[in-house]
Amino acid sequence: MFKSMTNGSPTRSIIGFALPILIANILQQFYNTVDSTIVGYTLGFEARTGVTFTGTILFLIFGLIYGMCSGFTVVTAQKFGANDLEGMRKTVGSAVILSAVITVVMTAVTVIGVRPMLAMLNIYDSFYDHAYDYIIVISAGLFAQVTYNLLAAVLRALGNSRAPLVFLIISTLLNILLDIWFIQFILMGTEGAAYATVISQLVSSVLCFFYIIDKVPQLHLKKQDFIPDMRLMLNQLKHGCSLALQFSLTAIGSMILQSFLIPFEYLAVAGYTAASEIEQIGAQVFIAFGTAMMIYCAQNIGAKQYYRIRRGFKSVMTMALIYIVVIGPIFYFFGKYMTVLFVQEDISLIMPYADMYIKNASLFLIPLAVVIIFRNGLQGIGYALMPFLGGVAELGARWAVAMIGAARHSYHVICLASPFAWVAAAILLIIVYAVVVRNPKYRRPPDPSRAPDPEQTA
Repeated sequence: MFKSMTNGSPTRSIIGFALPILIANILQQFYNTVDSTIVGYTLGFEARTGVTFTGTILFLIFGLIYGMCSGFTVVTAQKFGANDLEGMRKTVGSAVILSAVITVVMTAVTVIGVRPMLAMLNIYDSFYDHAYDYIIVISAGLFAQVTYNLLAAVLRALGNSRAPLVFLIISTLLNILLDIWFIQFILMGTEGAAYATVISQLVSSVLCFFYIIDKVPQLHLKKQDFIPDMRLMLNQLKHGCSLALQFSLTAIGSMILQSFLIPFEYLAVAGYTAASEIEQIGAQVFIAFGTAMMIYCAQNIGAKQYYRIRRGFKSVMTMALIYIVVIGPIFYFFGKYMTVLFVQEDISLIMPYADMYIKNASLFLIPLAVVIIFRNGLQGIGYALMPFLGGVAELGARWAVAMIGAARHSYHVICLASPFAWVAAAILLIIVYAVVVRNPKYRRPPDPSRAPDPEQTA
């Protein structure tokens, strides 16, 4: 079951594709939150805080995996848009090989590097053991995360974002049940929450695999599909590394900010951490639109429907602006009350710190939308380097502002680090996009003689 995005209304195609991704992203975001909440209620404050502190590291690790798998399948979406099903299967075979290598390398690096990463965050001694017990199990079980993300990315490349959502819902519900079983009944501590996460992800991977076998015969691979093609693999690595580095730069920026907050009192650190989670909830619409634009652009590049790409950017930015007009004031005035979702103790003392960050972020939602949507869209077009440079600009601006805030011991200035980073990256990406679409081929109407492939709209 799959669908082409090279025909029909761009707005309808993007919304239909983005909505399941939005729900899936929110569920994935709450994976760690659910673990930490159940841990907090059953094991206490120190265990919960230890798990919460691992959020930045997990964002780095999972971001690398998600970026790699999504990047590998950009080429898959391009082949699909060109109706080249044989070439499409070849890209999937190459992605499987690359993902297997990535799994081995990342598992080894993360298991070995857990302690240095925790040390970088300067976690208090009372939280350290809980954080380590949780993240070491997650690191050892990365194969489940890689498998699900690869299979889900392949399905999304073919325009199917609904099936991965269904399997993720099942996985999330299973994760909650296993959390309760492992922690409350088997008394496994924070390790139990981690095992629940790994097992749940593995189940979603298995469901994805059997769905492809049963429903998507076009993805049934043969031996020749696994024969290495170095040119193809280098192209996939270009996209995979670009997306992975973009996610890693964002995560590294968050870790840098967290380290700059260490001299402040615990209430400030907790407020900033909770506000960052709230910001991520608000940004999930942009992330869903960004993922949709990457696949939309890749498919239309493959189909040579270049004119639709400009229409797609115009459509998705219009929808993003409507969302900002509605949600911006809500987050500005009431976002602080979502702190209760991430904090259990000292809420009244922590909330003012969270409120300051949320208010600043709410005023800069437009550049945030531009960064997420444009870098993904440019990635789909085939420009892997420029979105990465946007990430570099974002990291540099975030670090510079955070340095100023730390030097002045100003929590308010540190809260401006991310908004200023979004502005810097947005300016660069808009310039790149303007240069790209100056090409006359992006201004010509689509070829009306091109009929859709009936097999793709099945």
